[in-house]
Amino acid sequence: MEEHFVWVTTRRLQPSSLEEFEHAWRPAPYPQGMHRAYAYWSEDGEEITGVSFWESKEACDSWRASEPETRRRAAMAPYVVEEWEGFYRGRELGVPQRQ
Repeated sequence: MEEHFVWVTTRRLQPSSLEEFEHAWRPAPYPQGMHRAYAYWSEDGEEITGVSFWESKEACDSWRASEPETRRRAAMAPYVVEEWEGFYRGRELGVPQRQ
């Protein structure tokens, strides 16, 4: 089975700031070593979870220590009330087909 390297970050946002936050959230340049990324938000738009898949932990750590990521975090900061994150290794779970 293919192993994945995943960085998950959840942020509680200021009320009514999701749209502005999303503009600040987009990385530029796109991180080297990131395969794909997803965003999931609560119905009220006050909590957002980002899930990104990386080629390795080192690639993720390199991005997290980079100047573009520092600037991106500074741009997001006015909209963030609370933040927590973690780096994980895992694999896709096989879901049985329904008949």
